[in-house]
Amino acid sequence: MYLSVEKLRKESRVWIYVGSRAFTDQELKIAEQMLLSFCEQWSAHGQPLQTSFSIARKQIIVMMLDEDFQNPSGCSIDSSVGVLRKIQAATGVDFLDRSKVPVLRNDTVVMVPLTELKVRFSSGELTPFSPVINTLAATRGEWEERGIIPVEKSWMVKYLPKSALSS
Repeated sequence: MYLSVEKLRKESRVWIYVGSRAFTDQELKIAEQMLLSFCEQWSAHGQPLQTSFSIARKQIIVMMLDEDFQNPSGCSIDSSVGVLRKIQAATGVDFLDRSKVPVLRNDTVVMVPLTELKVRFSSGELTPFSPVINTLAATRGEWEERGIIPVEKSWMVKYLPKSALSS
């Protein structure tokens, strides 16, 4: 069952997916309708789940679920990936490519190939303080409070040159 984001507890679990590009206004409407329809019927073993979603920056889908209301099953979580595939088919925006990471440049989400991270850090294009999307946020509260974090506080820290860490 769909609830507005504000009605879900801050401890509700989140899954964060970043698109290969931002939606156009028309694509955004399509994605919102598909996500709303999915959340209205999202269930586990026939039991409704309390769910919601948000789309940030026209490019970041955050799926939310209150596990205290009803625990999701593996199949129900997998079904959420199915709606992302349907959105991709309808819009051409890929939310499942894990070979690129989202960084913010001039307040715009830019997808950087993993293979280029070390080079971009070495060149100074990215620094320990560059803002990145926190795709590992686990709860609605964490997403809202720390959805954007510096590289040095993210999993990407392992790509920083050692000299960047000692300064």
